[in-house]
Amino acid sequence: MESQTHNEEEQGVEHLFKSLQDFPDDASLHFDIGLFLWEKGGETNEAMEKAAEHFIESAKLNPKNGETFKYLGHYYGRISIDTQRALKCYQRAVALNPDDSDSGEALCNLLYQGGKDSLEVAVCREASEKSPRAFWAFRRLGFLQVHQKKWSEAVPNLQHAIRGYPTCAELWEALGLAYQRLGRFTAAIKSYGRAIELDDKMVFALVESGNISLTLGSFRKGVEQFRQALEISAQCVPAQYGLALGLLCLAKDCINLGAFKWGASLLEEASEVARASAYSVRNVSCIWKLYADVQLAYARCYPWIEEVQELEANKEAFSASIISWRRTCLSAARLARFSYQRALHLCPWQANIYADIAVTSDLITSLDKDCERDLDTWQLPEKMCVGALLLEGDNYEFWVTLGCLSDHKALNQHALIRGLQLNISLAVAWGYLGKLYSKMSKKQLARQVFDRARSIDPSLALPWASMSADCCVREPAPDEAFESCSRAVQMMPLAEFQIGLTKLAMLSGHLSSTQVFGAIRQAVQRSPHYPESHNLHGLVCESRKDYRSAAISYRIALHAISIASLGNQSSQIKDVSINLARSLCKAGNAVDAIQECENLRKEGMLDFKGFQVYAISLWQLGKNDLALSIARSLASSVSSMEKTAMEFSVSFIFRLLYYISGLEAVITNIVKMPKELLQSSKVNFVISAIDALDGHNRLGFLVSSNLYLLKDHDEIARVHFLIALGKLVKNEPDDFLAVQSGIAYLRRILHMFPNCSLLRNLVGYLSLSGKESNSSHVATRCCKLDHLDLSDQEGLKSASDIHGAAVVACYANGNSNPKSTFQTCTKQCSRGPSAIRYLQRYFHQRPWNHDARYLLILTYFQRAREERFPHQLCAILNRLISVALSNEYYGKKEMCYEYRHFQLLLCASEISLQCGNHITSISHAQKASELVLPDNYLFFAHLLLCRVYAIKGDLLNCKKEYIRCSELRTDCHIGWISLKLMECHYPLQIDSSVTDSNFEECLKKGSNSWNMWIAVYMLVRGLISFHKKDLVSAEEFMREACLMAGFESCLYLCHGAICVELGRQYGGSVLLSQAIDSLNRFHELLPISLPLASLLVAQAEGSLGAKEKWDRSIRLEWYSWPSVMRPAELYFQMHLVVRQLKDGANVTGRSESSHSAWRWVIRAIHMNPSCMRYWRVLQKLLE
Repeated sequence: MESQTHNEEEQGVEHLFKSLQDFPDDASLHFDIGLFLWEKGGETNEAMEKAAEHFIESAKLNPKNGETFKYLGHYYGRISIDTQRALKCYQRAVALNPDDSDSGEALCNLLYQGGKDSLEVAVCREASEKSPRAFWAFRRLGFLQVHQKKWSEAVPNLQHAIRGYPTCAELWEALGLAYQRLGRFTAAIKSYGRAIELDDKMVFALVESGNISLTLGSFRKGVEQFRQALEISAQCVPAQYGLALGLLCLAKDCINLGAFKWGASLLEEASEVARASAYSVRNVSCIWKLYADVQLAYARCYPWIEEVQELEANKEAFSASIISWRRTCLSAARLARFSYQRALHLCPWQANIYADIAVTSDLITSLDKDCERDLDTWQLPEKMCVGALLLEGDNYEFWVTLGCLSDHKALNQHALIRGLQLNISLAVAWGYLGKLYSKMSKKQLARQVFDRARSIDPSLALPWASMSADCCVREPAPDEAFESCSRAVQMMPLAEFQIGLTKLAMLSGHLSSTQVFGAIRQAVQRSPHYPESHNLHGLVCESRKDYRSAAISYRIALHAISIASLGNQSSQIKDVSINLARSLCKAGNAVDAIQECENLRKEGMLDFKGFQVYAISLWQLGKNDLALSIARSLASSVSSMEKTAMEFSVSFIFRLLYYISGLEAVITNIVKMPKELLQSSKVNFVISAIDALDGHNRLGFLVSSNLYLLKDHDEIARVHFLIALGKLVKNEPDDFLAVQSGIAYLRRILHMFPNCSLLRNLVGYLSLSGKESNSSHVATRCCKLDHLDLSDQEGLKSASDIHGAAVVACYANGNSNPKSTFQTCTKQCSRGPSAIRYLQRYFHQRPWNHDARYLLILTYFQRAREERFPHQLCAILNRLISVALSNEYYGKKEMCYEYRHFQLLLCASEISLQCGNHITSISHAQKASELVLPDNYLFFAHLLLCRVYAIKGDLLNCKKEYIRCSELRTDCHIGWISLKLMECHYPLQIDSSVTDSNFEECLKKGSNSWNMWIAVYMLVRGLISFHKKDLVSAEEFMREACLMAGFESCLYLCHGAICVELGRQYGGSVLLSQAIDSLNRFHELLPISLPLASLLVAQAEGSLGAKEKWDRSIRLEWYSWPSVMRPAELYFQMHLVVRQLKDGANVTGRSESSHSAWRWVIRAIHMNPSCMRYWRVLQKLLE
């Protein structure tokens, strides 16, 4: 094959030479022979020279052939090395054919080698102007303009060049650089991204993409890009610098969010990268400065994270942890100062490095306990600030730095004012000037300065913190001060601001909020050496009922006081010790609480609060005599106390006396008490509570007389709250609460205080306790969800709790999604997604609130039941219930905790049953049946087991559980009704009269709605008869149910449906008329349109021959269905309506008449193609 090809080439060459002999003036023959010699001649000069001779002849004969000049340029440029002739040939070739990239590139290369950049630009521009397809010229020109930093001119040329070279990564990279220098960062990122897609080794594109990401604030993305660049080139200094800078920026974001531990871990990684870069390139100042910035940020944010349980009883371990934390921060600060000094050594003209050294030195001084400041000499921070000002005296930032770091107030004021002279809009300078005036006790001037700073920059934290601290001048409300400090903490999470926020939360009632809890936890991490931070952390934990954590924090606070050199140690020890004793008492550890109180008593530091804790702890241990002795000691000193202390002490004495000696003793002591000690709101509140329990109303005159002395509406409402509770207790015999009496009283009081959330919540709570059918809806209307949440107060239910309980208590179907089922709840009760969203928000705000979690689970369960237990809701419920059951809160033995545990186990069992997991369902139900609860509750655990075994097909165990239910008994009517239904569906071979008799006994025990339950029982018996095909008995039961509860619409619906079926089977207009009457009554009682009801009416009316009424009922049925759920039969019925209209009725204005009858049938077939009846009707219509 090769020999044949070689022979053909030789023949072709011989033919060319023969043709040349015949036509010596043919330029194309000379060019072809020259091209053959050029390609086949190799690198021998003889062959090239012969080829050049033919090219020269071809150029003489045809001077417009650019290819000839291109090869001549190659000859002169590569073989004979005649640069001038090569340039002329290439220029001639480009002039003849601007699209010739080989000639153009070769020409530009020669010009570049000769240093003729301007000629190179001119050639490229001339070629690009001649031909839009001279892509080489656009590319070369774009590269040259990028090199010359002519960014705006380079962009269009590079864009045009990319059309010819779309896979050239260097072009995309150059275009990205041009975009970046023009500030078009989004376009630059896209261009760099395309370059990286074409060549994943483009380190420059990765580095610059990372720089742009940092500029745009996308620190995570920038860090990833720098890491990719370092994977390609591990020693790339720009990538190392960018990675360290990106990690520093990302860490600062984490620190601003309060994630100190995460920020510290990022800074550790940044430090390693910056250190490696600094020591590999030792003479670059910016790298040393970056390394110092990382170390300074690390020294400022490094958190104190220890296992506080281990430090609780070990003072030495706590001291060691503080020393270790301080040493780590100090080491990082010193390393930062060394790195700044190294950077300053390399660039001594950089004034900002002087300022950085000043800030770092000030931090070192604050961390180093051995460092003492001499106010008579200039300190290092002041000297470095002056050094920066010597280089840049007009830099206002350096003046502000000097004003913040100097220890001399006069110099501080002068420096800050000088900075404001240079920049009057500098909010930071105004803020620190206000802080200086506050220290100098110039409150009015400080307030004006802070107002100016806040008006210039509302995002500055210091002025907002000053608003909350400036109580002497402004006297803001506690809520206003708390909100101002909260803004400051959000803008800058400093430990000082966070501690101040917690103090204000104590005054405003927000101590248990999530925001305050997070703030004080961060303050503990950043200032573990402050006893105040640990003490406040204990108060927050105590308000959240986490008494164990509170006691640990108080003990650590005592350790911090003992190792700190403070002037008022005794006062602090007293306050913290009393807090510790109180938390131990609340946690049930009365022995340790008594020990703390005895220690304080020996030191003579036990005040009235300590006496109260001491007495309560003794009472908890059953030492009533000693508790009364402490109370007498407290009472003996009441007259010498301040007013607030006196009120608390008298109230406490009354409460303790009631707990120990009973109602009679405390009333006797109250009557004997001097009147002037009883005329306070707190004492009056306790007296009102005692009077509420007194059936003889012996303190009523005292309560009513003191009520007129109260001025605050909240205090008056609290007293009315207690009076209402007293009416519950006093006005009902036989151990029953007079709920309606209390509600009636509260309704009268609400006319006086319509916006009082305390009273409204009590009305809602009592309404839920009632037995009326609409009580849950009344409760939701009473509670206002926009008022202050009282859930953290002992014994009170918040509006959120009551609202959630009311949603769960509504037994009607409130589902708003028609794809699952239809809504039958006609009351204005918030249900469905809105209720769940509210409870979710409520739970997220208070994740420690077990009531919120419990109500959220039950609401989700309600929704799952309404939507027939979809998979996603079951998964959510399983997760929520598993988390709830794992909480030790439900391991307590009190009745309320056991009941909630029982309810959660039943929910988990039901969810497992609906998901088909019978084994898990049985396990949960058996655990529920083993709890220590009354038989009235355990009945339902065995009822659920009965259902599971029945569905599983285990009738033997099902019968056992059924018998166990009959033995346990229950007062809940629905339990016996469920057993009655079990008899119908499963062959248990049990005497049904037992269930009937048990249900009757349940009715006799008292119920305000006994007729309603009889009607429900008749409904169940009617359904059982219907299941047994005994329609006559079913109709009798339904009719009797309608007579017993004529206000329930569902009874009339069932009765009407059975009458229609009887009329269909046996005929007779009487039954059909009864069906129509019942169904019409159903529509009257239920204002919403429920599907199938109108269809039943139409069926009865059609059987009686009332065509117009039948037509109206079918139309009502059509509009009662959602458009996405209309069944096939309804479309088929509509075709009958259209046929009737076409047969003679007036069709004007009827929208349905626009469709012909056969179209309705076709739509029915689409919905149900398996129905042969539809196909037969369609065939007849088409014929």
